[in-house]
Amino acid sequence: MKTKRFMAVALTTALSAGALYGSVATADTIDTVLKVGQQKTAAATASQKRIDKIAQETSDLLQQFKVVNKEIDGLRVYNRQLEKQLANQLTVINDLDESIDQVTVIERQIQPLILRMLDGLEQFIELDAPFKLADRKANLEAVKNNMDRSDITVAEKFRQVLELYNFESEYARKIDSYGDTLNVNGQDREVNVLQIGRIALVAQTTDSKISLAYDKEQKAWVEIDSGDYRRAIMEGLKIAKKQATQAIMTMPIPAPEAAQ
Repeated sequence: MKTKRFMAVALTTALSAGALYGSVATADTIDTVLKVGQQKTAAATASQKRIDKIAQETSDLLQQFKVVNKEIDGLRVYNRQLEKQLANQLTVINDLDESIDQVTVIERQIQPLILRMLDGLEQFIELDAPFKLADRKANLEAVKNNMDRSDITVAEKFRQVLELYNFESEYARKIDSYGDTLNVNGQDREVNVLQIGRIALVAQTTDSKISLAYDKEQKAWVEIDSGDYRRAIMEGLKIAKKQATQAIMTMPIPAPEAAQ
């Protein structure tokens, strides 16, 4: 009986030990499974982060692509516009090249024209009424002296000649007065000259006692005795000096010549 009891106790002990061992083994397995699960979860989380990062980078690249694509489209339009401008500029350059080739020919033609214009103007001044004669001749002489200067371009010489012509043209459209010295009855007298365009050229001594008019036929100053002319000249001098408003004046004007 004791032997059977002992064997039963031993068997019970063995079963208990086996159950304990089995429980320990199961716990280790669960821990292992849990650890593997945790590792897989961590790996999945890391993978998701990488996926999110790649997706964000892809989105950023797509936006950059769209922006660059728009810039490319804009540059294409800009380049087409530049090509048109370049074509127009090439046309202008070709025109300028042709003009440059003709510059020498034009200069050879303009220079004689300028000299003829100056000769014609000089003759005109000599034949015209002698108002401001010294100033007009001095201006003409100054321009003529510039014709031989190499430091003045042909264009500038031509401009100066045109300016002289413009001055002469302006004289015909204005009323002017200035002081001068004229020989009156064998004596030099200080006079006030009144120029009314190219219609009338009269003068009056500073004491207003003697009035004169320039006679184109005689090419000389002649004395006029009419009291009306005296008062008209005095009024005209005031108008020229802007001391009176413009008004109708009686002046000695030569009769018009019949056309030839």
